[in-house]
Amino acid sequence: MPTQANVVPPSLVNELSEMNRRISAIERAPAPVSKFDRYPAIEWAAQGRPPVGGNVWSSVSIANVTGLTFDRLECKFITDFLIKGKCEAEVRLAAYRHNSDTTRQIVSASRTLQLKGATERYVGSGIIRWIHGIPFGWDYEDNNTVYTVELQHRYAVGPQPVTQPMTTDVFVFSKDTDKTAPSTGGALEMPNNNNYETMVLPKSRPNVTTGWVTVPTGWQNHEQEYGISAMHYCVGLPQARIPEATARGWAWLRNMEAAWTREPDLTEPDFGV
Repeated sequence: MPTQANVVPPSLVNELSEMNRRISAIERAPAPVSKFDRYPAIEWAAQGRPPVGGNVWSSVSIANVTGLTFDRLECKFITDFLIKGKCEAEVRLAAYRHNSDTTRQIVSASRTLQLKGATERYVGSGIIRWIHGIPFGWDYEDNNTVYTVELQHRYAVGPQPVTQPMTTDVFVFSKDTDKTAPSTGGALEMPNNNNYETMVLPKSRPNVTTGWVTVPTGWQNHEQEYGISAMHYCVGLPQARIPEATARGWAWLRNMEAAWTREPDLTEPDFGV
């Protein structure tokens, strides 16, 4: 017969059983997926960013938001080569309805945000929060209709053409990469004068040439074009998460000056592709 010390009280057994049940339930619980909508954004304009179609709105990236849950969106992007007074961009978010007959109709847009940049090159980042105004879910009249949100851009200032590209001339020994370098040659010793560093190579060495080589230098050789990325993400969030979002748009920016310049305008031309 077991002694009294080895007997586990029934109340403790029940308590341990209930604890194990709760732990098991927690481990089996699904990950929460309804706290925000995930809309993977893709690159919409893989080429460079010159003025497109007469400097009309051009989409940098696109996110399919059909079947969305929340009416508030947040997206993030980065910029480069925004130079104040020389190369400035305008950006906005716009929503489109894509019909089964391949037509594309604008539904809503945010205000226009002019990115003025800085006086020198900085990589900047921006976040836009917006109430999109897209009808929820699929259209009942046409089950082939989808909705997208697009980050759009165009030039506010620039780009300025480069009339005299910045270059540097270098006098070098050079060879084609796929050719073998000579095994002889090197520094020329100059007795009593250590202020010179000189390289010598006999003219008879194969695969090697000498002369002035011109190389580009300076950001001006980008023809003063800015860079703007696709949306890093596009998510739908409840009001409690982004109360700042409005139908006109709200933005947070880093490493650049900016200003809202125009109210939402669905009549402004865009690069309709």
